[in-house]
Amino acid sequence: MPERQSGPRHVACIMDGNGRWAQARGRPRLFGHQAGARRVREIVAACPDLGVEYLTIFAFSTENWKRTQDEVAGLMGLFRRYIQSEARDLHADDVRVRFIGDRVRLDPKLIRLMDELELLTSGNEKLNLTIALNYGSRDEIGRATRRLAAEVAAGRLAPNDVDETTLARFLDTHVLPDPDLVIRTSGEARISNFLLWQSAYAEYEFIDTLWPDFTADVFAGIVSRYGARDRRFGAVTA
Repeated sequence: MPERQSGPRHVACIMDGNGRWAQARGRPRLFGHQAGARRVREIVAACPDLGVEYLTIFAFSTENWKRTQDEVAGLMGLFRRYIQSEARDLHADDVRVRFIGDRVRLDPKLIRLMDELELLTSGNEKLNLTIALNYGSRDEIGRATRRLAAEVAAGRLAPNDVDETTLARFLDTHVLPDPDLVIRTSGEARISNFLLWQSAYAEYEFIDTLWPDFTADVFAGIVSRYGARDRRFGAVTA
């Protein structure tokens, strides 16, 4: 019998379906994003009891700037309000928060709030929450290779020493373990430029549930099913 796995240590979520959820109710898309933000709170709270130590959520991609100006502005305002309203509770619940992605294009006030939340929670240990904001995996890999190339050009790194382990040290996620499980809600079966390098051996779950309907019970069911998977990482089970 193949050896079964315990629960996932690191779960990553592509939180899709907020806009469709709102439109199905005759409400603006931002109403769905607000509902989705409330759902994040529930999933974060559920993680420790499920044995999940790391949770990474895809909040805003490098491609999301293509959305309408009103929706982008609404999302940026929502991110600021979320950090301001949740910071105290996240800290009290021993959650460490990190942000990944390119911050250059973000509003300085939002960047300051992100920095403050990371500093406030830097000593927390119960759950590691990583929020991908203005994140795209190809962009991340591009930025990482530029930094790596600069190290080689400066003579601090030999070209022959560059391998997959070296590159991983320059990624936004260099302090995180790779995800064990990636979940995408809303019925779409694609990964949308999310953690491409890190998810090379992750298990995937694509479910029809829209993110605002993604309850802690649904999450727990997926985490439980993960334990029945046979993960061989390219090997053959005898």
